[in-house]
Amino acid sequence: MTAPDFLTDGPADAPASFVLAHGAGAPMDTPFMNQIAEGVAAAGFRVLRFEFPYMAGRRTGGSKRPPDRQPILLESWRNAIAAAAADRALVIGGKSMGGRMASLVADESGVDGLICLGYPFHPPGKPDKLRTEHLEGIICPTLILQGERDPFGTRTEVESYRLSEAITLEWIPDGNHDLSPRKASGHTSQSNMAATITAAMTFLENVVRRQKA
Repeated sequence: MTAPDFLTDGPADAPASFVLAHGAGAPMDTPFMNQIAEGVAAAGFRVLRFEFPYMAGRRTGGSKRPPDRQPILLESWRNAIAAAAADRALVIGGKSMGGRMASLVADESGVDGLICLGYPFHPPGKPDKLRTEHLEGIICPTLILQGERDPFGTRTEVESYRLSEAITLEWIPDGNHDLSPRKASGHTSQSNMAATITAAMTFLENVVRRQKA
């Protein structure tokens, strides 16, 4: 499998790179992904976005292909990590499925950190089908940014799970799976996105600080 075609934001001499993958149903350049990448890049970090083969194929084939099987998704992540490796801190992560697949290779790859945006703890409506076993023992420093009412794992549900001490959970107020709140909540999509970007930026700063220590 060849190296991915990265969509790059941020300075070439940044102290850390953040490799960012999309979710199951949308590409790497949605408004959500653009805002995350541009916001983190504006803080002085390099953001490298890539697409899994099925999503890249949608751009040329015209058909709405389903997600690749997990072994292909994981191999895509390994290739992306190898292609992004440089003499700087390396953090991986992504939206929903992209973040989940990153979490499955984080420890083996030896990256410096992991950021998940809306982790799919379980399929919607199926809280008994947990995807958390590997998260109980993960050692890679991890930040999960989760909407409080995310149908893939609400705050009430997730706070009952047994998760590794390496994981930090940041709750986005009244956020759905895309981290956006309801109008009546008093929060806005803009404020939630700003909070998400700030949390990711702080995490990356801490990764760089640890590497220099």
